Amino acid sequence: MARLIIWNLMSLDGYFEGPNHDLSFHEDVWGPELQELSLEQLRAAGALLFGRLTYRLMADYWPTAEGEIGEIADFMNSLPKVVVSRTLKKSDWGNTRIVGENAAEQVAKLKRDTEKDIYVFGSANLSATLIAAKLFDEFRIGLAPRLLGGGTPLFKPGERRKLRLIEASPHANGLVRLRYAPV
Repeated sequence: MARLIIWNLMSLDGYFEGPNHDLSFHEDVWGPELQELSLEQLRAAGALLFGRLTYRLMADYWPTAEGEIGEIADFMNSLPKVVVSRTLKKSDWGNTRIVGENAAEQVAKLKRDTEKDIYVFGSANLSATLIAAKLFDEFRIGLAPRLLGGGTPLFKPGERRKLRLIEASPHANGLVRLRYAPV
């Protein structure tokens, strides 16, 4: 059975994207340490899970990504991908399956049927559904030394959950990588 892991960069004030879906703060913390972490996580992945909005951003970017992130692009393009969406009907990004209804039930089945870890990137709305259903086995957050002052929060108001710290690792550029497990 696979573990379901959320991985996101987040600003110190709790946003995983700034106003108007601005992700420019990612550039502040991208570097060799985060690149190696990305490869490590992708090597451990059996599947990637996205909500519709994040999926569209990823599907527009990764098929043509080149340069120093080429190896990451290879993983992103080849790994099995599952998109949870009631409106998306087809995908042009290879190795993608669309799940339309009963997200929590479908993800629980995906966990049972997959051997390696399943990662959720971005996808705040889908993540809120999966958090409420208590399906995440681990929360991985890259806490960026940036205040965005607004945007989309990673965690929605109202959900209360106790977590246990597994690891806290500072990076040279100020990012702090945090790993938590539900208690």
